[in-house]
Amino acid sequence: MSVIKISKENFVSEVLHSDKPVLLDFYADWCGPCRMMGPIVSEIASERSDVKVGKINVDEQPELAAQFQIMSIPMLAVIKNGKLERRVVGYRPKKQIEVIL
Repeated sequence: MSVIKISKENFVSEVLHSDKPVLLDFYADWCGPCRMMGPIVSEIASERSDVKVGKINVDEQPELAAQFQIMSIPMLAVIKNGKLERRVVGYRPKKQIEVIL
């Protein structure tokens, strides 16, 4: 499965109503650690059919960034059954990301 670009328009359908756990990657194009984590998140999306992976650009989606109270990026959030289960801030290697799923 590929990474889905999440916006306020598709957030409810893609994230809150997902039948799978959702890994959300909050990022910005200018963020160095975000750029390092991007390929890892994409790799997880291609390898794991049991998880939906979405990316949210905090500069383009300020409402979603505010909703999740994003103070620092990159920030990963795991949503299960429409509820925030976990969140981690900062760069993480692939094994640490897989543990939170």
